[in-house]
Amino acid sequence: MSRIIPPQGPQRVLALAQLTNSVGDGAYYVCSALYFSRIVGLSPTQIGAALTLGWAVGAFVGVPLGHLADRRGPRGVAMLLAMVTAAAVGSFLFVRSFPAFLVAVCVYACCQCGLAAARQALLAGMVEPARRTEARAYMQSTVNAGLAVGAALGGIALNLDSKGSYLAALAMDSVSFLLAAVVMLWLPAVAPVTAGPAKGEPRLAVLRDAPYALVSLLNMVMLLYMPLLSVVLPLWIAERTEAPGWTISALMVVNTVTVVLFQVRMAARVKNLASASRAVRHSGVVLLLACTGFALSAAGASPWVAATVLVIAACVQVLGEMLLGSGSWEIGFALAPADKQGQYQGFYGSGTAVARLIGPLLLTTLVLGWGTPGWLVLGALFLAAGTAMGPAVRWAERTRTTPSRRSRAAAVLPAPARRGAGIRE
Repeated sequence: MSRIIPPQGPQRVLALAQLTNSVGDGAYYVCSALYFSRIVGLSPTQIGAALTLGWAVGAFVGVPLGHLADRRGPRGVAMLLAMVTAAAVGSFLFVRSFPAFLVAVCVYACCQCGLAAARQALLAGMVEPARRTEARAYMQSTVNAGLAVGAALGGIALNLDSKGSYLAALAMDSVSFLLAAVVMLWLPAVAPVTAGPAKGEPRLAVLRDAPYALVSLLNMVMLLYMPLLSVVLPLWIAERTEAPGWTISALMVVNTVTVVLFQVRMAARVKNLASASRAVRHSGVVLLLACTGFALSAAGASPWVAATVLVIAACVQVLGEMLLGSGSWEIGFALAPADKQGQYQGFYGSGTAVARLIGPLLLTTLVLGWGTPGWLVLGALFLAAGTAMGPAVRWAERTRTTPSRRSRAAAVLPAPARRGAGIRE
């Protein structure tokens, strides 16, 4: 259990907050599409357009919200954004028109992007640099466990298939964000950055940091694996393979359980930027192999052969996913100045929003339109981005100034402060 439950202290409290709202998110992800179409009465085109615009706006505002976390303190900003997210999800219970839905989705996506940046800044302020990747791995395991529980609860709502069951699932998600905000009260406060930008330095310095932008771009390309399980593979299995329908659920279970059990072990191998770059490079190779396996699943005429190939490919894919996470988290934290973690994490995390934005359309066009060649092109894209990450990280590392390195070490709160009395053990 030591590889699943975070160490006692702030990490465990932050993980509990993450677990709380990820349970609600799991139910939301399972039920939201059918709720918006069947209950709200929106067309698939309207839902897709609103989500696309919402995540586009969210990716844009992630940096200024992260900067706000730097200047006002990440704990307070994270709590505020969690509460506004709760209100946005709660508004879904009442919207019955496309304009209202569009506004609610934009608020929801902006708060989600800002909340992710504030949480990352909060983690960076509470945990010493050498332990941040490990702490982030615990968070990822926690998120997957929560999503699995929430998805099971959402499955009950789907089975009931009533307006009341859908409303209950969304209400649970709204309440989960409020509870997460309450849990964060038990975290120690991380001091905000009081000094303004240096003379001649822009307020949002990350927007001028070309090496960090390149690293973020490569990470965004690697994050295109995200729509595979949720969007691309269900369509691929249904349209191009003979695998039985339950295979889709099996792949989700394989992915979730594997991340919960092994993500922390995988992250323990990453100690510095060199090992992080190596992990991302290996991830590119592994994801290429996974794409090849998914492509081969269409070749067999037997349902059991197709299902077996898909499960094996999914095991390979989740290995690549865990390698990428371990390396990516270290790179995102280590290359960010200590006094600008919020805005840098907001920029780095925008890759997730962009992957959600363009990934489904890009990957369905590539894979379902081209078939096996499309899978190989996608795998080659992963390989190229993973291979390029090492040189990009070395370039970014050379541009980090000595004062930034000193300030990064100084940003970590002294041990007594990190063990503040505000933590209830």
